[in-house]
Amino acid sequence: MDWQPDEQGLQQVLQLLKDSQSPNTATQRIVQDKLKQLNQFPDFNNYLIFVLTRLKSEDEPTRSLSGLILKNNVKAHYQSFPPPVADFIKQECLNNIGDASSLIRATIGILITTIASKGELQMWPELLPQLCNLLNSEDYNTCEGAFGALQKICEDSSELLDSDALNRPLNIMIPKFLQFFKHCSPKIRSHAIACVNQFIMDRAQALMDNIDTFIEHLFALAVDDDPEVRKNVCRALVMLLEVRIDRLIPHMHSIIQYMLQRTQDHDENVALEACEFWLTLAEQPICKEVLASHLLQLIPILVNGMKYSEIDIILLKGDVEEDEAVPDSEQDIKPRFHKSRTVTLPHEAERPDGSEDAEDDDDDDALSDWNLRKCSAAALDVLANVFREELLPHLLPLLKGLLFHPEWVVKESGILVLGAIAEGCMQGMVPYLPELIPHLIQCLSDKKALVRSIACWTLSRYAHWVVSQPPDMHLKPLMTELLKRILDGNKRVQEAACSAFATLEEEACTELVPYLSYILDTLVFAFGKYQHKNLLILYDAIGTLADSVGHHLNQPEYIQKLMPPLIQKWNELKDEDKDLFPLLECLSSVATALQSGFLPYCEPVYQRCVTLVQKTLAQAMMYTQHPEQYEAPDKDFMIVALDLLSGLAEGLGGHVEQLVARSNIMTLLFQCMQDSMPEVRQSSFALLGDLTKACFIHVKPCIAEFMPILGTNLNPEFISVCNNATWAIGEICMQMGAEMQPYVQMVLNNLVEIINRPNTPKTLLENTGRLTSPSAIPAITIGRLGYVCPQEVAPMLQQFIRPWCTSLRNIRDNEEKDSAFRGICMMIGVNPGGVVQDFIFFCDAVASWVSPKDDLRDMFYKILHGFKDQVGEENWQQFSEQFPPLLKERLAAFYGV
Repeated sequence: MDWQPDEQGLQQVLQLLKDSQSPNTATQRIVQDKLKQLNQFPDFNNYLIFVLTRLKSEDEPTRSLSGLILKNNVKAHYQSFPPPVADFIKQECLNNIGDASSLIRATIGILITTIASKGELQMWPELLPQLCNLLNSEDYNTCEGAFGALQKICEDSSELLDSDALNRPLNIMIPKFLQFFKHCSPKIRSHAIACVNQFIMDRAQALMDNIDTFIEHLFALAVDDDPEVRKNVCRALVMLLEVRIDRLIPHMHSIIQYMLQRTQDHDENVALEACEFWLTLAEQPICKEVLASHLLQLIPILVNGMKYSEIDIILLKGDVEEDEAVPDSEQDIKPRFHKSRTVTLPHEAERPDGSEDAEDDDDDDALSDWNLRKCSAAALDVLANVFREELLPHLLPLLKGLLFHPEWVVKESGILVLGAIAEGCMQGMVPYLPELIPHLIQCLSDKKALVRSIACWTLSRYAHWVVSQPPDMHLKPLMTELLKRILDGNKRVQEAACSAFATLEEEACTELVPYLSYILDTLVFAFGKYQHKNLLILYDAIGTLADSVGHHLNQPEYIQKLMPPLIQKWNELKDEDKDLFPLLECLSSVATALQSGFLPYCEPVYQRCVTLVQKTLAQAMMYTQHPEQYEAPDKDFMIVALDLLSGLAEGLGGHVEQLVARSNIMTLLFQCMQDSMPEVRQSSFALLGDLTKACFIHVKPCIAEFMPILGTNLNPEFISVCNNATWAIGEICMQMGAEMQPYVQMVLNNLVEIINRPNTPKTLLENTGRLTSPSAIPAITIGRLGYVCPQEVAPMLQQFIRPWCTSLRNIRDNEEKDSAFRGICMMIGVNPGGVVQDFIFFCDAVASWVSPKDDLRDMFYKILHGFKDQVGEENWQQFSEQFPPLLKERLAAFYGV
């Protein structure tokens, strides 16, 4: 007997559905309470499905809403539905998937896939066979409804469908879907391709077995009239390029021709899918050989796609020139993520040439949705990196016409093109830059805000070159104009100028010192002018300035300009305000740069950081004990606070001692070092190292408790945590001296294991942008351990000497390197046999010193000559034959061997 609703109950449910469509918030609250009550009745869900599938007298929005409320119930507590209710719902879905209304079909499809994703695909064995059967229906609605549901299931459960758990239904489903590629209805053809597309990236076996049929069918649909079908064909080809390029290579010429047409499709969604093809192709090794002959056609198409569309301009309010007085809406402000402090060695290796990732490829945040303009610009950027100068013959003739075009939209796209190729074509562009840069600087005062903002971005991409020229040539005019743009009346221009200026600061470093007064006047003036979102970017520009000019900022007149507005903001913000993150990061850079100049401001800043750490730890504790009563804290507050404390310790040095003495920071640090979140531990160890250098007197009493924690964090899976812990151990060695002896065994084996790991990934350290080989930090700490406890460490010499030497040869002379090499020399004194087999590596590492201190040079001299005397003149000659010429020269010149 079929379930039937009670008339009164039905009216109640219908009234509820009507009320829930009311815009009134009070009504909405009543509806929510009512829903909670009704959910106590198990057959409430029967009413909901009944309205959706049977109550054809009601309007479609009400019926669909009934289904969506049911979907939410399924999501929240399907497990507790009584079996008869669950069965009734499943039956009704399958019986009505062919409803005459497309909205109702789609709602039933969503409901089916929600039930399926609650682990019910296994518990509902008849679902897939029945849906596949319904595809054969003569009735269009039934076929379309079933396909819609199948497409949603394929999207939600693609992995499960390709597993033994369900007996591999794809073996039947994929050939079935392929048959429908030729269906007369475009909607059905589109569903069929979309279903198969779900299985490309995971290389589902059933699809791989039918791959040639699939590709053939795709080619047959290439010129379909329906844009949705063309879009799915393009999407399929882009994915196949990644996973089955072998099957596409024989047809590559015609695929490229096809994609060139589709990238110009009059439907922007199709054009966007097609444009992805060039991005994906650029990552394939065969890109150069297959694409070279097509650049002539492709480049103009990409360049053309880089113009703003009319709809973009409307969305970006491209005609609004002045909006600086309009407050930001909160949802415009993207959440910021704080990067935890990473310890780096001073001046390890040279900076890589200012290559920023292509991620920041464009500055239309309001359109953060991916669009044809962004995709075309990204494609041009990656292709410039593949073809380098070979791209320019196709581009330069176009660029001239664009950059001087009377229409601003065209001119703007030309400036974007110039920025997109900056990284890949830099060498080839150099001859043109002396006339292009002044033209771009002129564009900074264009009357259209969107032209001014893109000019900021493109100029920042050439900042490296600008700084390499005499400052009066381009740096000074660029800086002067960018500072004016920072005070532009348009918010988008302010933002672009601030970001560009931060890039310029990183490139120019101390070149900016002569202009500091003028720069600070501008940045401080912007404080009073900026709305919320740009303030956050302004903090970053100030922090980067401090990082770039360092102690040159420590002048009374500069401090007088900069600190009052920063401290005013600091006082305005509440402890719960996420705007503290960028402000704390900024202050951390400023404190490090100002050094003793920061003293007058350090006390309130220090206290607040300690409070933030304490509050976060307390909240975490409450949450652990009563998760149902308390919310989990946002630990970023604690991480940022720990990093600012590190900045204070580094900047103030010994002056931080009284602050530490008057606070419970060591107790808090003990808890932070054991936090479950790696970023918290990472920042804790950085702070521990900085406090060890600044005021060891407060760290020393805790060493016995801290060392075992440091030892357990020498786990290279968390490379940044491991690096910071390693560095802190090294700093502790230098303070403890021989008293380090009881702790050597706790850490030594792990350090030796880390330094011997095969090519640890090169990490780009955030706070300096310098590449360092991570093994340099373990090497320095092993050297320092050996320096203070040579007897304990020397026996292991043979196990680490080779990687030790190779990881320190690329580091410039500095204090850390000095202490590490003294340690290695002392260990060789204790265990000379440990270095014999790898002596050439030691020679090479010694030769990497430019100017070692005299007593260190003596140590090197004794070891080199001792070895030479030991083996005898003739053997030494043979041995030194293996040296590269440069090494031979240096050792002869410096050490006379």
